[in-house]
Amino acid sequence: MAKVCKITNKRPLVGNNVSKSHRKTKRRQLPNLQSKKIYVPELKRSVKLKLSTSAIKTIDKSGLFAYLKKNNLKLADVI
Repeated sequence: MAKVCKITNKRPLVGNNVSKSHRKTKRRQLPNLQSKKIYVPELKRSVKLKLSTSAIKTIDKSGLFAYLKKNNLKLADVI
């Protein structure tokens, strides 16, 4: 599976490990993704999504449909 948040579209970044002698080697900085089941009352069922922790916090505050509407997304785009 891709390491991409379904809603915020956060994905891995590329950076450098820098040693004391300033040698640089490439490294990946991965987003903090969690699998989360969210109950959607409009559909009367749960939906399993792979979300970043910041997206989970925002959805807990405002709700899934309010968050999708704010970011001009549809539920079909996310599932």
